Amino acid sequence: MIGLELIVFAALSLAVLGFYFRKGKSVESFKNVLRSCMYSAFLALIVGFSLVIAPKMSMAAEAAVSGAGWGFLGAAIAAGLGCLGAGIAVAVVGSSALGVVGEKPEMLGSTLIYLGLAEGIAIYGLIVALLILGRM
Repeated sequence: MIGLELIVFAALSLAVLGFYFRKGKSVESFKNVLRSCMYSAFLALIVGFSLVIAPKMSMAAEAAVSGAGWGFLGAAIAAGLGCLGAGIAVAVVGSSALGVVGEKPEMLGSTLIYLGLAEGIAIYGLIVALLILGRM
């Protein structure tokens, strides 16, 4: 239940930050939004990590849950970092592909292949997360 509240709080705080920095559409405001999002994600990670490490249960239940907690944390990190890497890769490859297609429209097929390869990183992260969850 606390995880759901944490996710809702993080989503609302990111939405408020986005509306706050939306006024200025310069590069600096984009950097501020990205920096604030990274700080919020880091804060959510620290809070989630503290919930995994310090459960308030009996010793027997703590041993059973902490292993599951580490598994859930590992799956979340695998999926999250995979999607983050794919987003960065798609941003770089997509902007370059758009420039190439603007100059040579016949190169559209080749650029889509590179874009699909960059998107595959997220699928690999999701597969690793599912493998981790399957072992629990």
